[in-house]
Amino acid sequence: MRLINPISRWGMLFSLLLSMACGSKVPTTSAEEVRFGPAEIKKEVAESEVLRQSFVGFALYDPELGQMVVEHNADKYFVPASNTKLFTFYASLKMLGDSIPALKYVSRGDSLIFWGTGDPTFTHMDLKNTLAYEFLKNRPEEKLYYVDAPFTSTPFATNWGWDDYNYYYQPERNVFPIHGNVIKFAKEEGKPFTTTPAYFEKNIVVDTAASRSEDAFVRGWRTNKIAYHPRYAAAKFSTEVPFITSPEMVVTLLADTLKRPVELLKAAVPEGGKIFYGLPTDTVLRRMLQVSDNLMAEQLMALSSGTLSDTLSVERAIKHVKETYLADLPDEPVWIDGSGLSSMNMFTPRSIIALLQKLMQERPQERLLPMLAVGGRPGTFRNIYKADIPFVFGKSGTLSHVHNQSGYIITKSGKLLLFSFMNNNYKVPTSDIRNEMVRIMTKVHNSY
Repeated sequence: MRLINPISRWGMLFSLLLSMACGSKVPTTSAEEVRFGPAEIKKEVAESEVLRQSFVGFALYDPELGQMVVEHNADKYFVPASNTKLFTFYASLKMLGDSIPALKYVSRGDSLIFWGTGDPTFTHMDLKNTLAYEFLKNRPEEKLYYVDAPFTSTPFATNWGWDDYNYYYQPERNVFPIHGNVIKFAKEEGKPFTTTPAYFEKNIVVDTAASRSEDAFVRGWRTNKIAYHPRYAAAKFSTEVPFITSPEMVVTLLADTLKRPVELLKAAVPEGGKIFYGLPTDTVLRRMLQVSDNLMAEQLMALSSGTLSDTLSVERAIKHVKETYLADLPDEPVWIDGSGLSSMNMFTPRSIIALLQKLMQERPQERLLPMLAVGGRPGTFRNIYKADIPFVFGKSGTLSHVHNQSGYIITKSGKLLLFSFMNNNYKVPTSDIRNEMVRIMTKVHNSY
């Protein structure tokens, strides 16, 4: 199958640039290393003893030749998990500008009326974003009124695990996230734990009984009351628990954070709203891709929908991107959410390859690759593909019985290749699947 023509061959140049930046020599292939051709690669994938009981899909594409090098079940549908974020990345590049719309507002006399755009970074505890905070904080002459913009998506997407509500990776989606929609509990050895935002301290009850999940902090199913189980707490820890969102909670936390009154105004979104811009879009995209931040992914799709109308909808943004930008994919995606938490998402390896090509058309490679998880560097690839000079740039995706990796690989011979390696329905530990994928892809790097 011939897909989109490549921009250029540039792998060796990129390796050279990286080597100069790292102060390292470019590795060369020794005479003893045997060339690892398409037939050998396919055999490694198809006949792997580790992968033999999983459903495996594999696609390796050479953009210089404009053709697939290896295909194994590349036309079959797989649950992509967080490989879905590559599609969210592409949607954001097509629909969002250079900066994230942080909020919208109108000034009326002594009143500032504002509403959310879906921006997930307001007072985010890791990104340290204070731009919109300072904007609202430093308008003392105006009273603050919050209007809840229309949002047609549910807090949890279709087929999310309801029993994951207590875990950091599944915060609720909403119009105006605050603090990443999570409560952070942190403790240094020998000191009491802290709660951020401090507003939730009053919601914590110490419980010395055993908890079903053996988690130190367990939030009630449909309440923001939190049980603290000291028996499961380490001497030093940092953990996050999502809280239940609502317009009332947004206003309460805004007032608590800003240290000034904020009133909920139950009215339609005013016309003629101005946009206050926040962080660079690339900052949010990089965070979403490298650490696989689920809230960032969901809210980026909500933000994208805001370019279509004042009603925010993850589903509407997905529909628009599929129809407008992805109609030419080899296989139509079954695309449910922005993060990949839904096991109803389904993509084929060859469609992911086509998407990777589209990304190369949107960004020059020297700007594209560092956005992704990089082998041996901080992020989801930090413990794999370790080398003085990075050679794998991509996105992993993991759910129960699902582990996938898709992205770009630079071989020692200087070739840039696109790959999608998908594994579903396995029973062995995910670490076994991951290690086998790393072994095969490292061999591709060393010898192809």
